[in-house]
Amino acid sequence: MTIAQSMTRFSTAARSAVDRLTFLAPLATRVTIGLGFLHTGIGKWQHFDNIVQFFAGLGIPFPTVNAGLVATFEVVGGALLLVGLLTRPAAAVLSTVMVVALLTSDGGTFLASWGSASETSPTDVASWVFLLYLLWLIAYGAGPLSVDRLVRWLRDRAAES
Repeated sequence: MTIAQSMTRFSTAARSAVDRLTFLAPLATRVTIGLGFLHTGIGKWQHFDNIVQFFAGLGIPFPTVNAGLVATFEVVGGALLLVGLLTRPAAAVLSTVMVVALLTSDGGTFLASWGSASETSPTDVASWVFLLYLLWLIAYGAGPLSVDRLVRWLRDRAAES
């Protein structure tokens, strides 16, 4: 066997191994982000008055209503992401929450993090990192180990009948 043949064989085997593990990326992303939102949403409900005051201090209109909406979006959206149900819509709603966070509470830190004199980087801003993962889930979906995939499979089977 030549070196080229050995390299081709190794490359094929490596690609095959990686292909069998591709389910891990969307699963790990959903579980991590889902738990993060579930915990922060529950925390917002547990400290609701503080969140309302924080939103009011940021100049967010109707702080009580918006605090309730954000807390609910985070709890429900986090749970949906966790199990992989309605992943794309849940990620879209939570992306909106992250954009608002970037425009309000995290805006100054986020903008400064792109400067060369900053001691932080954009990856130090949680709302930015969460937004990137959410956009990835919107683009690529929940993955094979999800309720979304199960629902699609059941729907396809019913259509075949």
